[in-house]
Amino acid sequence: MAVPKRKMSRSNTRHRRSSWKATPVALVPVTVDGTTHRVPRRLVRAVRRGLVDPTTTTATARRNP
Repeated sequence: MAVPKRKMSRSNTRHRRSSWKATPVALVPVTVDGTTHRVPRRLVRAVRRGLVDPTTTTATARRNP
C-alpha cells in the first residue's frame, strides 16, 4: 500500500480535490409512445421496456399479472 512520505498541508489537499471535475452524461434521444425524451445511454433499454419513467426519472415498480 502506498504511504505518503510527508504530511500534506490542508491547502494542497483541497487544491488537489478541487481540481477533479465530473464530466456531464451524454443524453440520447429515445421515442416512447410518440414522445421523444433525452435520457442517459445506460437507461435507454430500461426506458424502452417501461422500467423507468423518463418524465419523472424515477424507477417504477413493475407488477407481474
